[in-house]
Amino acid sequence: MDLLDTAGFKRGAGAPPTDTLNQGNVWGKNFIPAECDVSIRPGWFYHQKEDSLVKTPQQLFEIYSKSVGRGANLILNVPPDERGLITKYDSASLMGFKKLRDESFSNDLAKKGAVFFVDNKKKTITRKLDDGNNKTFEKITNPALQSIEVAFKNPEKVNCIVLQENLVEGQQCAKFLIQLRDKNNRVIKEITGTTIGHKRMVTFPETEVNSISLSIQSQKGSTRIAEVETFLIEEKLVEK
Repeated sequence: MDLLDTAGFKRGAGAPPTDTLNQGNVWGKNFIPAECDVSIRPGWFYHQKEDSLVKTPQQLFEIYSKSVGRGANLILNVPPDERGLITKYDSASLMGFKKLRDESFSNDLAKKGAVFFVDNKKKTITRKLDDGNNKTFEKITNPALQSIEVAFKNPEKVNCIVLQENLVEGQQCAKFLIQLRDKNNRVIKEITGTTIGHKRMVTFPETEVNSISLSIQSQKGSTRIAEVETFLIEEKLVEK
């Protein structure tokens, strides 16, 4: 969620309806960051009988991709046992989750190619979008004429794209389009999304591509694209 109008509402029973809280208001006056609260176990407190029900590393990765990967804050509850310690079951799952993230995002394939800022069909190489720094960005002021392109020297297999906005002037993208192209520059897959925000993870079945383009279809103001990363993650981690 990005913005919400709170005028006329109160805490508790006087709060906005659930659908409004889930969707927000496009032109709202108050910034309300989304938050995902979830427990590594079925409940919020430790019970020995639930030691076999701790969420697996793959389940935690799915939660991560659907929360952090959609611009939300993830608060993961890990309850201590009766000793006041984290059990070996929870610890093993957390370490496995870290291993999955490290392995999945250690090799940004965009760095093997060239990243272009396209303005009125003129392509200019930019290093601002794959430098790992969300303070550097390319600004989309005219979505009809401007876009971002990642071009590879050789075909690459990808199934995950991570986008980031620079949010100094707020979250601006309202709808985006990703196009995957082959060596003949033919579009072989199109993926649409709404907001980008701090981070937007897009996963899809493994596809061999020669280039990837990102265009903004709708925005509230000039969108500041900070990062465009591409990865090949384990197929089992692709969002279903």
